[in-house]
Amino acid sequence: MNIFNKVTLQSMKKSRTRTIVTIIGVVLSAAMITGVLTFGISLLNYMTNGAAQKYGDWHVEFLDVDSSFVQERTHDKGVANTAAFENIGYAALKDGQSPNKPYLFIAGFSKRTFDTLPINLMSGRLPENSGEILVPMSVEVKGGVKFAVGDKLSLGVGSRMNGDKKLGQHTPYISGQETLVPKAKRTYTVVGIYQKAYFEESSAPGYTLITKADAGDKADSFSLFVTLKNPRGVHAYSSSTAGSQAYVFNDNVLRFMGLSDDNIFNTLLYAVGGIVVAIIMIGSIFLIYNAFTISLNERTHQFGILSSVGATAKQLRNSVLFEGLCIGAAGIPIGVIVGIGSIGLVISVVAKNFESIIYSNVPFTLTVSIPAIVVAAAVSMVTILISAYIPARKAANTPVMESIRQSNEVKVESKAVKTSKQAQRIYGLEGTLALKNFKRNKKRYRSIVLSLVLSVVLFISASAFVTDLKQASERAVVATDIDISLATQDMDDREILSLYDKLKTADGVYESSYQALMKYSGVAKASDLSDAYWEDAGSHSPDETVNLPMEVQFLDDSAYLNIIKGLGLPEEEYTGQNAKIIAVAKLTNHMKANREHELDEFIDMFKSSSMNFTIAPETNGKPKMEQGRNVSIKFVNTVPPDGPPIPGNSGSKNPFIFKVMAPYSLKEKFETSDTHLAIKGLTFRSKHPTQSMAEMKTMIQDVGITSSYSLINFSEMLDQNRNMIFIANVFAYTFIIMISLIAVANVFNTISTNIKLRRRELAMLRSVGMSERGFQKMMNFECAFYGMRALIFGLPIGAISSWLIYKGMGGGADNIDFVFPWGSIGISVFSVFFVVFITMLYAISKIKKENIIDALRDDMT
Repeated sequence: MNIFNKVTLQSMKKSRTRTIVTIIGVVLSAAMITGVLTFGISLLNYMTNGAAQKYGDWHVEFLDVDSSFVQERTHDKGVANTAAFENIGYAALKDGQSPNKPYLFIAGFSKRTFDTLPINLMSGRLPENSGEILVPMSVEVKGGVKFAVGDKLSLGVGSRMNGDKKLGQHTPYISGQETLVPKAKRTYTVVGIYQKAYFEESSAPGYTLITKADAGDKADSFSLFVTLKNPRGVHAYSSSTAGSQAYVFNDNVLRFMGLSDDNIFNTLLYAVGGIVVAIIMIGSIFLIYNAFTISLNERTHQFGILSSVGATAKQLRNSVLFEGLCIGAAGIPIGVIVGIGSIGLVISVVAKNFESIIYSNVPFTLTVSIPAIVVAAAVSMVTILISAYIPARKAANTPVMESIRQSNEVKVESKAVKTSKQAQRIYGLEGTLALKNFKRNKKRYRSIVLSLVLSVVLFISASAFVTDLKQASERAVVATDIDISLATQDMDDREILSLYDKLKTADGVYESSYQALMKYSGVAKASDLSDAYWEDAGSHSPDETVNLPMEVQFLDDSAYLNIIKGLGLPEEEYTGQNAKIIAVAKLTNHMKANREHELDEFIDMFKSSSMNFTIAPETNGKPKMEQGRNVSIKFVNTVPPDGPPIPGNSGSKNPFIFKVMAPYSLKEKFETSDTHLAIKGLTFRSKHPTQSMAEMKTMIQDVGITSSYSLINFSEMLDQNRNMIFIANVFAYTFIIMISLIAVANVFNTISTNIKLRRRELAMLRSVGMSERGFQKMMNFECAFYGMRALIFGLPIGAISSWLIYKGMGGGADNIDFVFPWGSIGISVFSVFFVVFITMLYAISKIKKENIIDALRDDMT
């Protein structure tokens, strides 16, 4: 070890507090970088496993290959698994509505293929032989052709031909150029409806129907799915193996490994990680740079003496870089361990919340990556060396005599520290001295103020982000008193009521009901509608009639009777075949100022509280008045019971709510040949909805329901919403705490060392008669100046940042209000002054313990 390194170690030992605080800063920096990288890799690993479960655990698909190609790939070095299905052929889809998808494509699956390619059944079961088949829901949704379990399909199965060329699923439909050449007549029984063929390309010309491969059938065309041991070689493997064969990558899985051709996602993935690491590096460089700058201020005299006896600028720079290496060697390993441990703790806290939002059957666990640790250590060391090199270069280039005399430490003219007489009267002698000290060396104090500003802005911004996220999440899920609902448009009353009797016995269900919703149109006179209605509708004639779209909600008779009793209405008038019915008719565009969205805040749509109406079923949006009937409606202030969501009814364009409620026993009386049933539904309240829903699914399968339906767990949706808020809170506050710790360490390091550098100056003030009380008062003023200057800049920037975050998250939309961050500002004000005063008290206590004469003699060497 050369003499310069020995001198450096002695200086580090002499300033133990500064060295320890700098090491703590390095530990925090390394911990944050390690934590970010480890969490990112853990999350990507979780997303990769989840995508493999959802889309299939394969990396590349080879299309239209023969059996020999399939056999060769199973023996390839580096292949972990293969699965294939037979390309049985194409059949025409009659009455299909998608011009680019006119075919049904028949695929023959083996047991291994069923295991490799996930099939999400919506109803029915998997095929057990080559005469049974699964149909995707996309045939109905996109193709407009509906199949049901139990249907018999007689298909002419053959090949797509373009001249002499045989076409497959990888080749889009070529209108007018290709023909379908049938080869055999096949009959299948539909045994199930599945959600979607995730392996099917969006441009494929045929909807994939899945049957069981016939062992005795010798197929001449296969689709082969290959899983590699090392996915990073998938592109080279595919291009070298395929030859003239077409192949498709499983981008849904590969994108989370950074291996897909999705450049936008790859850019986003690396950009987000890079931005977060850059923020941490900037904060860390700021802290460590200040530490080395202060260290060099202490050693300036020492550097001058070494330079005077022949030390070169390079040797002095290397001395400082050696100090950086020593600090890195001490801090980085601890930081890496702390980072892995802390992010492991965070993941253990949020794992279940993540699983409930994204992939419920995939565990979210900590993934420790050696390359990530190496990168974290390298980035941390680069941060330290950058932080050390900048001040080292400056110190090494300082002239020898300036370093020995330290005449460059403070260069300021008298007018620069001049204070007004008014300030002297307000602050007194001690405050004036504090103010002059603040002015005479602005560079030294600027680092403290900037550290505090950074911490304030980050804290307020993170709090604003979480507040806006909570609002958005609360608005995203409408409050409902339903835990589970079943909705259908196909079941008749007998079937759905029979199913209702079974489902309401599920364990945990304590309240249940059934209902149906129909679309009608009501006819009203213009004079019956309120003035507020016509403010939006425009001019009108008092004698004209208006057609008003309405929904009639037929409720379980007992539930309807409970509403009547709750409103205090006489039962005899609202029960029976000729009874009055109730309705809610409110304008949604006119709300009272407090915007709490209570029902009585909406203005009535009609002038009168009860009316006689002629209502008629709607056909293509127009009422059929010849099938109309007269009803007597009482308008009430109540919230209609929640029901299942109506397909395709994401939001009403009408500026009003007009919903009629009637007992279910009157439904047949209202029905006509043109009545449009919007939805039928069963609703349930449960003590533990997840278990109840699982039991209900089993019951439905046992009954053998073939009609299409949807079973929704609203409680699970609300839980997902809460989990998203929880996860956002955890990561937002974890990040802000770590950044704030770096800022606090920076402030502590800077203030305490600055006080130490001023020990002769402070000793001089005490030697000429400044009392302990006056001395403490002066330092308190300095603390106040630090805090006020930081808050003057930090609070406005933080408020502006909060506004920008609010606007960036769609501020003003969906009733998301801007909440001024008063709470965060209050915490920031308290924290700034608390950190500054505590640090100052620590530094002053050290100064007060020193002998005044020794401090005056000290030349800081």
